[in-house]
Amino acid sequence: MPDLRVRALQLLTRRDYSRAELKAKLAAHAEFEEELDGVLDTLQAERLLSDHRYAAQRVVARAGRYGNARLKQELRHKGVGDDDIAAALPEAGDETERCRAIWARKFGHLPESPEERAKQMRFLQYRGFSGDAIRRVMRGVDQ
Repeated sequence: MPDLRVRALQLLTRRDYSRAELKAKLAAHAEFEEELDGVLDTLQAERLLSDHRYAAQRVVARAGRYGNARLKQELRHKGVGDDDIAAALPEAGDETERCRAIWARKFGHLPESPEERAKQMRFLQYRGFSGDAIRRVMRGVDQ
């Protein structure tokens, strides 16, 4: 058990991990799953491991490039619960403003054809922005 705790602390000193991520990284070094769960529970009780903190940091770090849908998907993939995701998403700021900034960086000019408009909208969709935010940005661009 001390060996698992030391490994976990070594990983956590580099960056925050979600509980599921850390469990996957340490699984090969644990003899029993109960032992691993015990170490993770202890780390959570000591506030050294927190899905909420991990989600908030991840959202802040990636909000400049992605929309809320993409951020939610990434956090779910990392094993973060819906409550922690919902609490962390407001940290990203206004989705429409982020969408507008990314559109301006990538394109910066009005679409000249329906095909180009569709291309710009697909790009923003791929980045995980909501249809509402994309429509607001494209409507603002047209005016």
